[in-house]
Amino acid sequence: MEFRPINRASGTFQQSVTADEIQQVFRRVFGAGARVAAAVELGAGMYNNVYRVTVAGQERPVILRVAPEPARQFRSERQLMRNEYASVPYLAAIAPLMPQVIAADWSHEVIGRDWMVQSLLDGVPAPERLGDYPRTAWPAFFRQLGSITRSVHDVGGPHFGPVDGPEYATWSETVITSLEEIAADLDSAGLDAADVRKVAAVAAHESAVLDEVTEPKLLTGDLWTVNALMDPAAPEPVITGVLDFDRCLFGDPAADWTIRMATAKEDERTAFWEPYGALDHSPAAVWRARVYEARHLGAIRLERHRLAKTDAVGESYGAMAEVLAGLT
Repeated sequence: MEFRPINRASGTFQQSVTADEIQQVFRRVFGAGARVAAAVELGAGMYNNVYRVTVAGQERPVILRVAPEPARQFRSERQLMRNEYASVPYLAAIAPLMPQVIAADWSHEVIGRDWMVQSLLDGVPAPERLGDYPRTAWPAFFRQLGSITRSVHDVGGPHFGPVDGPEYATWSETVITSLEEIAADLDSAGLDAADVRKVAAVAAHESAVLDEVTEPKLLTGDLWTVNALMDPAAPEPVITGVLDFDRCLFGDPAADWTIRMATAKEDERTAFWEPYGALDHSPAAVWRARVYEARHLGAIRLERHRLAKTDAVGESYGAMAEVLAGLT
């Protein structure tokens, strides 16, 4: 077996499984006689360990994704892979763009971590391909992203909160709980969480504004350029696949990471809004957007800490102070 893991320091968040563990996974998936010919770890993801695996006798390689050990997971990011698996039926509108789940195992009988085997999608990561086109061609990419996001946001849900739960009766409870969990995670990481708690307190005091959102809609959670694949040979940008819906939840579409990124700059990405439609710019919607930005900044702070980007962690406090000033 050719095994090419990414070499990391022992204390880093992502830790590779072993060649023997990968072999055991694929014996469970394809039977006791299955033999892994090659497993190459891919470095694009920042949470799960991801491998392109070639199994003898199978026509195409497949993808193995392995979740972090349970003890390494933040409470605000717990069991994300299980949440993604639960999201698949709700993402049927974009199924042709998504990898198919071949097998998933939460039992920890093979290895002590959740894992999922998925089909390998054609295409190359958008950050590697989009820059090959002149910027005048980029709006085509963002129009497609807007259309995909619209299809997801049109899907209604049975409750507020992560698809796999916990379930919440109101949007305010969902948002406030998320902020409180992020603050607790920052505490456990030895980081100052006072600003996140202030946002949670403001959100609790003004919960009626959040609860103007009464219909839970499906949010992608994390969709942007890094989660899109493109046709490597097309004469203009063509999205061939979308990945990593582990942070899907039901709530206000304006709270989605995708919307945050689409509104971040006035450049080629403004084409996103042509198929997506206009945002609500009422005073209440603008106030909610500030709360959502605070939630994003708290999650970004945690991710930067996980990636040991100390300077970037510090920068998040200034950005959060600006958001708080607009909320109070």
